[in-house]
Amino acid sequence: MPRFTKLIASIVLVSSATFLGCANNSATRAPMSATTTKAEQQAMTPDQAVARLAAGNKRFVAGQSENRDYVAQARTTASGQYPFAVVLSCIDSRAAPEIVFDQGIGDVFVPRIAGNYVQADILGSMEFATKVAGAKVIVVVGHSECGAVKGACDDVQLGNLTTVIQAIRPAVKSVQNVSGERNSSNHEFVREVTVKNVQLTVEKIRTDSPILRELEQSGQIKIVGAMYDLATREVVWLN
Repeated sequence: MPRFTKLIASIVLVSSATFLGCANNSATRAPMSATTTKAEQQAMTPDQAVARLAAGNKRFVAGQSENRDYVAQARTTASGQYPFAVVLSCIDSRAAPEIVFDQGIGDVFVPRIAGNYVQADILGSMEFATKVAGAKVIVVVGHSECGAVKGACDDVQLGNLTTVIQAIRPAVKSVQNVSGERNSSNHEFVREVTVKNVQLTVEKIRTDSPILRELEQSGQIKIVGAMYDLATREVVWLN
């Protein structure tokens, strides 16, 4: 009996040590209190800005997002902000850009609207974020299983939502190379419309904002599209 008791005690000790080791591994990184500084933002190129977002998404996919001290970051940025990117995304609760790209307070401007399309107010916000505040990249992010896109595929009419649907309809009409039903029951059709909507939004930013177009043409910023997969958590860059 004593030998059995010792064996159980040994198992408990080993299990405890293993558990503590795993816990320590998950907390080995001290909380990050730093945020993007003015010097970092000014020195960053548009390509570096895209790379930083891509690296953040890789961390998120791998379950290795940075351990952040959001209270400290809020204090640091209270007197000024120097975000390096603008991320236009859908309002979908599952696709928050700060989490998807593993960024902290003060790192990214995030305008959000159902269907991640662009209109005058958002263009003005982007002009401020880049021309005035110094962001180096504008990213338009669509996502899988987008309710707004599905609504556009079905030509839904519902109050003010109709305005959103009509803004996405050009993408629906542009997709012609997919077989099957042209509605939300056709997953391939929905995905192609979502991608096309991102691409058309990128082009609309360039077309409707001379300021942003000039910034891109002079190499001061980039305007790019991307798709986020809700299932895999991965961001795929479209251009």
